[in-house]
Amino acid sequence: MLNFDHSLARELDGFYVPWQAAQPPAPRMAVWNAALAEAIGLTETDQDQLARWFSGAEEVPGSQPLALVYAGHQFGHFNPQLGDGRALLLGEVIAPDGARLDLQFKGSGPTPYSRQGDGKCGLGPALREYLISEAMAALGVPTTRSLAVVLTGEGVWRETPQPGAVLARVASSHLRVGTFEWAAAHKGREAVEQLADYALRRHFPERLGERNRPLALLDAVCEAQAALVARWMNLGFVHGVMNTDNVTISGETIDFGPCAFLDAYSAGQVFSSIDRQGRYAFANQPVVCRWNLYRLASALIEAIVEVDEGDNEAARVMLEQWGARYDRHWIAALRPKLGLTLAEEGDLALGQALFAALEGQGADFTRLFRALGASLEEGYGAVAAECTDPAALQEWWNQWQARLAREAAPAEQRRAAMDAVNPLYIPRNHLTDAALKAAEGGDFAPFSELLDVVTQPFVRREGLERFEHGAPAGTPPHVTYCGT
Repeated sequence: MLNFDHSLARELDGFYVPWQAAQPPAPRMAVWNAALAEAIGLTETDQDQLARWFSGAEEVPGSQPLALVYAGHQFGHFNPQLGDGRALLLGEVIAPDGARLDLQFKGSGPTPYSRQGDGKCGLGPALREYLISEAMAALGVPTTRSLAVVLTGEGVWRETPQPGAVLARVASSHLRVGTFEWAAAHKGREAVEQLADYALRRHFPERLGERNRPLALLDAVCEAQAALVARWMNLGFVHGVMNTDNVTISGETIDFGPCAFLDAYSAGQVFSSIDRQGRYAFANQPVVCRWNLYRLASALIEAIVEVDEGDNEAARVMLEQWGARYDRHWIAALRPKLGLTLAEEGDLALGQALFAALEGQGADFTRLFRALGASLEEGYGAVAAECTDPAALQEWWNQWQARLAREAAPAEQRRAAMDAVNPLYIPRNHLTDAALKAAEGGDFAPFSELLDVVTQPFVRREGLERFEHGAPAGTPPHVTYCGT
């Protein structure tokens, strides 16, 4: 059985309330992640038993369910009292390899933090998070993972009636920027210091010995978030709701409600139905990330200056220079996508010029990078075919060719290296929507096929051509909704 521990419950009294899941009338397993189950040490294979455990019908042996409390800036406005309104932390699982991982329910019923919500989750949103989080893991992006989706046997009402479901997910932890905001707003400096020490022990133990631990935590989170958002940007991923309660201290992607991947590149692309001002548009994500880190610094600042008043300036400089830190991560992640193995000073400008040249061209973001790899052997025509104006990238492509020439490598070898990091298959928005709609009607075959495709994203397979393309011409604009 799972090897549970409960360090958060022991060390952070006051940051949670003990709670129990609502009883589902007829739990039935919808999707089970056997590989992840094995990785965390879960050996039970009986699907009926697993459905009872991971729906809340029976308590998972060794678990101690808790609803966590936190605050958050939502679309720029501070809400001092949020929390797990439909989630329960079962505890921390110590995996066979020694990793400590949270196990959490989503959709398991109301808690004291539900704010008049029903605490339930529809099947579609649960499957959406399962699909995209597992795709992100396969793409090498730090992310929460999905262990199971269990049908509860009851209906829930959102925009439309849906079958009810519980999602079980795994994360390095569920500590958020909003957790620190809540501690600062409600409990004061000593509680923030306690939380900071816990977060360092949990995620950055190598930094526990530093002179100013709250400042060390701020630096570590700045680094983790820079690396994370850089990966998003180089995959065309739009998170959609980068509120501070959705920003993890660990640097993992969390909460997949309004997220989507770009088809045609657009810096201003927004998918979320409620983001009418474009706050969380694709190109704004690094800017918003920095804004969120300022909110973390504000929560930590009393603890930082308690150690050393002069470190107020150190924190200010750290945030002021975060953009340069992000740029280093972004270009480091982009170089292999462009077939570059060595670093040159002009690489950042070269990468930025590519994104600028793509604006307005209708170029499919994912296919464009595969076309760049193909152009090593086929010439510029492979790239021209992706653009509205076939000549739009010609000047940039010539510059890129000159840059590649300074790193001698056979074209075939370089293309193979690029294809190994540039995905062919992503959770295309129109395919995802179709698969979820089918599943809500009882047909899980399209979902299972899409899941298989996106969790093996780099190598072309016969018969999967339709998964390589964006939505057909005339398809209405893709819109996503909060709700997972």
